[in-house]
Amino acid sequence: MDLPLSTRPFPPYQARLRQAERQCHTTYNNGHGRRETRTIETITSLNSLLAQLGWSSVKQVFRITRTRISQDRESGERKKTTEVVFGITDLTRAQADAERLLEYNRAHWGIENKSHYTRDVTFREDAHQARSGFGPQLMAAARNTAIAICRLYRYPNIAEARREFAWNPHRLFCMLGFMNY
Repeated sequence: MDLPLSTRPFPPYQARLRQAERQCHTTYNNGHGRRETRTIETITSLNSLLAQLGWSSVKQVFRITRTRISQDRESGERKKTTEVVFGITDLTRAQADAERLLEYNRAHWGIENKSHYTRDVTFREDAHQARSGFGPQLMAAARNTAIAICRLYRYPNIAEARREFAWNPHRLFCMLGFMNY
């Protein structure tokens, strides 16, 4: 029995509309003994639903699938890990297509990793003992200030700048305006 045209589940024109609402982009990277594949899929079809829920500024919804294949150094065994993350953005397709959104996402993690690595390795933030009161906030503010000063004066290596200031605090105080050269 044939269904009327208006009640067919997935007519070709609706499939074309859904395909037009979806964009995909994949990147491949090799390095550091691993292969990484990143695939982003973006859709705009959920915008009206999200607007009804109070998220009217959402222009795209995306899913990023990261697959990493690495080889264990000792056993030589290959290991595959897959991570899937979902996100929303207020950027339109004209402002950022799937390829651009994936670039933005990678750039964000570069900034995030740079910041956390400096805090964890140079300042040993994870090993800090202040756990209550205002101690953690004050220490975080001091670390943020130190990092900002180093970046402001274009020190390429924060650890090296920290050692230099430890050996020559006069230079730091002059930079901060507390003393004259």
